[in-house]
Amino acid sequence: MDEIIIYTDGGCSGNPGPGGWGIVVIADGIAKQLSGGDPQTTNNRMELSAAIAALSVVKNTPAFAGRKVIVNIDSQYVKNGITVWINGWKAKGWKTADKKPVKNQELWIQLDELNSMLDVEWKWVKGHAGVEYNEICDQLCKKEMDKFKK
Repeated sequence: MDEIIIYTDGGCSGNPGPGGWGIVVIADGIAKQLSGGDPQTTNNRMELSAAIAALSVVKNTPAFAGRKVIVNIDSQYVKNGITVWINGWKAKGWKTADKKPVKNQELWIQLDELNSMLDVEWKWVKGHAGVEYNEICDQLCKKEMDKFKK
């Protein structure tokens, strides 16, 4: 069985401000694009929303069951959060190293649940560096943001 390759991006115009996210899920020779947005959000919430949406697609597609998932993401915040920081946050009752509540906790809980159900490898890619599918995600993101601009 072939791997499922995912690209994600999220962002907003102003922080907070109108936001969007975009994903590309590549499996079995098909690249499916999805996007969404929020009229008032933050960049980090949109990056997390993109990752959650992408892993939800995998989890909810029976043909993808048991397949390795590679997530290419340009957000160090999400990559480090899900691969390094989250275990400490959970051990400390969802507090950061400086004892403050973890921001976006409800999104981190969703992402952690999906991540733990799947065989996921997280890879960081440089944003705005000509990586084809990352650029497509960025365009999807901007289209979503534009829906909320007056």
